[in-house]
Amino acid sequence: MALDPQIAAVLQQFSGLPQPDFNQLDPMQYRQFSDNLMPPMPGERLFEVRNLKVAGAEGELDARLYRPEDSNTLPLLVFFHGGGFVIGNLDTHDNLCRSLARLSGAVVVSVAYRLAPESKFPAAPHDCYRATCDLVERAGELGFDASRLALAGDSAGANLAIAVSRLAATRKGPRVAYQCLFYPAADARCDSASHREFAEGYFLTREMMQWFWRQYLSRAEQADEALASPLRAEDLEGQPPTTLLSAEYDPLRDEGEAFAQRLREAGVATRLQRCDGMIHGFISMAAFVQQAQQALESAAADLRAALN
Repeated sequence: MALDPQIAAVLQQFSGLPQPDFNQLDPMQYRQFSDNLMPPMPGERLFEVRNLKVAGAEGELDARLYRPEDSNTLPLLVFFHGGGFVIGNLDTHDNLCRSLARLSGAVVVSVAYRLAPESKFPAAPHDCYRATCDLVERAGELGFDASRLALAGDSAGANLAIAVSRLAATRKGPRVAYQCLFYPAADARCDSASHREFAEGYFLTREMMQWFWRQYLSRAEQADEALASPLRAEDLEGQPPTTLLSAEYDPLRDEGEAFAQRLREAGVATRLQRCDGMIHGFISMAAFVQQAQQALESAAADLRAALN
């Protein structure tokens, strides 16, 4: 299918931006540039939105809670933002989390885990797991039903959601009822056909993704570890029922779809939806891309059904 016209217009807007030299790029400067690339947009009004602190693996982390209605018995959806483990923050994904809260009917808590290269793998998955445990332990204080727990994330954040599900199973932690994965980064090797076919010209490039992985991993052999590359895991222990959305014009398309197939082969109930005409990151464009809004509503409906 051809590029969605609204997505093509987005790419046209980005086409004039300077292309970074990933051989010399400073991660902190790139983070500042990327995190301010999209102008802030007014967020959806919810009953409650507030910042809080949660426990991480080695200290407190920033987090943001989104409550769609006046209730202390709603399920809990823990969200991990994307950004190649290097960029992204609570603000870059604020509108997406507001929409997920309203559409899913869950209290959403977005967690700002430690970023690379300051904090290398496995800091991020361990942060996200500890934060999830902390939220479950504080359910009465924070006002939600943690026995109905789901995880969600986009790109690197989806990778971290998968890691948290695995850690929760292997460490006998909280029971994860469902996970919603938007175009997950599932394989650090970046050697799939879609990586080659969509290597450049579609927002996320193969070179950019390889650079992200170099910032995140300390050693090349970590690329085969289950918490880093879930597609390369020998088993998929602890993976809950899953909704996985991929994008047609995305270097990460094939690894995400292969992971969905692995889940199915392992007996995990999995709904895979390839979003034709879309690019990496499209779910955050729901405010101005109609098909992205439809995909978001579809994924949130899965969450609502699983948690209620």
